Amino acid sequence: LADELLEAAAGGGGGNTTTGAAPMPAAPFDARARDAPRRSNNTQTMYEGMSAAEIERECVRCAMRQGFSSDTAKALNVTAGALEQAYAKCGDVTAAYAKTFYLGTQLMTTEQQKAIWAIYLWCRRTDELVDGPNAPRVNPEVLDRWEVRLENTFAGEPYDILDATLSDTVRNFPLGIQPFYDMVEGMRMDLYKWRYQDFDELYLYCYRVAGTVGLMSTPVMGLAENKQQTDEETYAGALALGIANQLTNILRDVGEDSRRGRIYVPLDDLAKFGLTEEDVFAGKVDDRWREFMKFQIARARKYFQEAEDSVTSLSPESRFPVWSALVIYRGILDAIEANDYDNFTKRAYVPRTQKMMMLPQAYFKAKMQ
Repeated sequence: LADELLEAAAGGGGGNTTTGAAPMPAAPFDARARDAPRRSNNTQTMYEGMSAAEIERECVRCAMRQGFSSDTAKALNVTAGALEQAYAKCGDVTAAYAKTFYLGTQLMTTEQQKAIWAIYLWCRRTDELVDGPNAPRVNPEVLDRWEVRLENTFAGEPYDILDATLSDTVRNFPLGIQPFYDMVEGMRMDLYKWRYQDFDELYLYCYRVAGTVGLMSTPVMGLAENKQQTDEETYAGALALGIANQLTNILRDVGEDSRRGRIYVPLDDLAKFGLTEEDVFAGKVDDRWREFMKFQIARARKYFQEAEDSVTSLSPESRFPVWSALVIYRGILDAIEANDYDNFTKRAYVPRTQKMMMLPQAYFKAKMQ
């Protein structure tokens, strides 16, 4: 999808703006990328300077208050047959890149399935802009144009047939645009920020690149009629799963990221355990590093627990994919521990056979609640 995305993101008024883009600077922060002018209605200042708790409250509030208005969107100029074929393509991509999650969606209603697949495909295309083969050619203007394309999609003017599936989803479920804006902003952060001073800064990044998915998906998954939590608490639980997953990604990929000159773990946490950036780049596992990793893993597990507490508040047909993602991703933390906290030279993962053993557990939990 990378070439298609670069062409599409640069379209709509001007040619491909990525040609000749400057290479990514080596410094840990580049204000030019952050402060580049926008054509979209997104604002880069959203949530800036807030604590993790404040970000959680505000992004949940924004996700819940904003929904599709049939008064402003245009009718989709797409045949029913073409739209169904596009949804099938979304399902194929989900099955190819998120096999376990795709399996979980089989228990959803047909309309829920298609909507979740459409959201997944949009997220994957967005991620490929900065993490795909052509990532070095992507600049802030490309992301700005991608945001404009998002706005058009929400307004019923999709760029292509795959975007049309999201336009259709917005009509069928009460999705707000802010989490989508925020994910693009997370991609933009990858262009200019490669150090995080404290956990509040890191939380914002984790929310933007992963927590947003939970807020996008919850309106589609639906809430249980007899849930014990408030709507806000249920949305916060969905957000917590995204945060937990991204924290797990960061801990798993410390070595890989350091070889690219990036450190995502909070610098003040490193200092608390007597560690420096140089220690991370050296890749030495000692007692300081083990204690540091124990602290980070405990934090990630706290968010997994918050997510687990909220699964029962989702509609029954939506619980299995959430449970399967939760138990399998949490297993990566166990694998880091089994590797004696060496995430520099060993990649922590859950073997396929173990995943297959986890799925019945997830199914049982989803059905018994």
